Amino acid sequence: MAKVLTLLVLRILMNLLFIGWISLWIIKPTTLWIQSWHQAEDTIKHTFFGYYGLNFAVFSFPPIALSIIGLIYLSLLPQHHRPTRGGRSASITISRPAIINSFIGIMPCFEIIALFLFLLFLAWTFYVRVTSDFKKLTPVKTMNFNLWQLKYFRVATRFGLLAEACLSLLLFPVLRGLSMFRLLNIQFAASVKYHVWLGTGLIFFSLVHGGSTLFIWTITHHIEEEIWKWQRTGRVYVAGLISLVTGLLMGITSLPQIRRKKFEVFYYTHHLYIVFLVAFLFHAGDRHFYWVLPGIFLFGLDKILRIVQSRSESCILSARLFSCKAIELVLPKDPRLNYAPSSFIFVNIPVISQFQWHPFSITSSSSVDKHTLSVMIKCEGKWTNSVSNILEEAANSEKKISNIIVRVEGPYGPASVDFLSIDLFGRYDNLFLVTGGIGITPFLSILQELACKNRLKTPKRVQLVFAVRTVQELNMLLPVSSILFNPVNNLSLKLKVYITQERKHSNETRTLQEFLAQSQVQSIHLETDEDYSRFPIRGQESFILLATLVLITMLTFLGFLIGLTHFFIPSEHKNHSKSMKLATSGAMKTDKEKVPLWVPDLVIIVSYVIAITIGGLAATILQWRRQHREAPGLSKEEVKPEERNLTELILTAPIEDHEIHTGERPKLEEILLEFEMNLRGWSSVGVLVCGPEPMKEGVAPMCRQRRPQCCGVEDSGNKHMKMNLNFHSLNLVTCISAYLNIF
Repeated sequence: MAKVLTLLVLRILMNLLFIGWISLWIIKPTTLWIQSWHQAEDTIKHTFFGYYGLNFAVFSFPPIALSIIGLIYLSLLPQHHRPTRGGRSASITISRPAIINSFIGIMPCFEIIALFLFLLFLAWTFYVRVTSDFKKLTPVKTMNFNLWQLKYFRVATRFGLLAEACLSLLLFPVLRGLSMFRLLNIQFAASVKYHVWLGTGLIFFSLVHGGSTLFIWTITHHIEEEIWKWQRTGRVYVAGLISLVTGLLMGITSLPQIRRKKFEVFYYTHHLYIVFLVAFLFHAGDRHFYWVLPGIFLFGLDKILRIVQSRSESCILSARLFSCKAIELVLPKDPRLNYAPSSFIFVNIPVISQFQWHPFSITSSSSVDKHTLSVMIKCEGKWTNSVSNILEEAANSEKKISNIIVRVEGPYGPASVDFLSIDLFGRYDNLFLVTGGIGITPFLSILQELACKNRLKTPKRVQLVFAVRTVQELNMLLPVSSILFNPVNNLSLKLKVYITQERKHSNETRTLQEFLAQSQVQSIHLETDEDYSRFPIRGQESFILLATLVLITMLTFLGFLIGLTHFFIPSEHKNHSKSMKLATSGAMKTDKEKVPLWVPDLVIIVSYVIAITIGGLAATILQWRRQHREAPGLSKEEVKPEERNLTELILTAPIEDHEIHTGERPKLEEILLEFEMNLRGWSSVGVLVCGPEPMKEGVAPMCRQRRPQCCGVEDSGNKHMKMNLNFHSLNLVTCISAYLNIF
């Protein structure tokens, strides 16, 4: 009861922080807020806290506090928390596909609502600011603008605020360990597209802002004298130009035409974000930067935590080489490491490249395999082919190759089964799975989790539709062959396989069992003579420790921010009454005029670097303690892969009602109707799709056409409908690795 009450209090706090932060965004452009805020700054700037402390507390603290409370909330959340019936229906409604288009993809209702509200906010901010500017137009002292030029200049300036709004949210979607999107049931691989949207908006508004400003300066012949100014007060325009140029470079090289063909150019150019952010700080000033700081703060800490984790080494225990140019790698893991289905890891193999990290979906289940973790790799590029070559060399060499070192980052994924977009154990009565090729990998983990004997509840029926190009690709089903032919835990699993690019011979009647029994699979067991306690993958720190690290880093930043400001701008906090009288009479310059505006900017940078460094040192100490004091010793017997004779297992298993269709493409509408005919009574069906976008765009309309029941009454247009389809798109992380590798 106490735990439930604590979770309720934390949820209320998170909602209050989020609503309060959003409210600040809404009222910030208004005249009432501007006047009140200036009064608050004047009141507090001569105290120990200072205006910088006030700006941090009001603008930067709420998202950081939301991250801390969210991590504590996740640490207390039961692993198999089940939603209520009302929460389930509400979640289903907002996640239902609303727009299905080949250009923008599939957009559920909640994305459309969020996008509409954000655009509405941008329009509101722009309207209020421009209207206020036009009411009190004052000529720029150093420039002779006529009326239309002055208005256009003010409009261009306000476009910079829209770019700032996009920048303030830009880095939240690419957080991994500290991601807040887990609280919204959104996985990291899916949230990357929000980063793309915000980045596009940032580049557009920055281009309008900077381009219009340069245009006005050019036609009024002030560009040469203004562009290179690094003045003590006001905007640093050369910093703005640097920020604009670096932003355009990152935006142009992010275009699909360049990113796919010249990935290295995209990769290295995107690291200019450091130059971009520093230039933005010097251009916009510290007061504007506090709005942007939360995302940068959490991203920097998240990055340093990932660097610390990725320094730990693991090794490859064994591998299987499939004839379809796929590889299954088996790695050791700490038995206490648990992850949810559809999680993924980043893998680096130093012998191939010290710097390349590639994401792969986990195919094993932590509920089944306590000491090992498996991933499947499709060899379609230079790096993956190099992995295959090394393993083939190990298999064919007379001398055993030992200790192929790998570095692993992750696992990343939903915090628990309930935070997965697909709650396999309570939300749906049945599951309908559709995939193609290597897209089977997240489903391998899901099927093993469903078949786990420890599960109290599983869907009644599971239909898997698997489309492949060649018969060799059926090898990828071998990790779940025991489930396919020897169902456990009362799991009713039916499989329909479609081999699209091969012709069916008239006398061919082979079953799936015979196909898999004849699969060409080469197993490789690597010799590892080292102490196994070094090698297990331990994963990230616990949520409660991550929350502690965020809190320590935040307090460190705030402490150094206040301390360094007192040191470099000491007069602001001394002789307040006398200074104010002199400043009011004009006999003394205020501190704002005495100290160049780039000094507070440098204070922010130094405080940030120190805080992130201390956070990284704390994470390193925690990692060292886990490796040397807390890790249980693992023996070779515990992590040695289980020897199985797959051919004997498959051929001796009872014949299951699985279908193979050669030379055909799946007709999903007909398959769904057949699936519906076998259901008893009305049923809620989770439709999970992992594969290319055309496949997802083909399934989503069928789910959108079937509306859920309302108050127990069936839709009048579908009186005979026996199921309500709820669409969920699983992202195959190898398909979006071009973005994932950057962050």
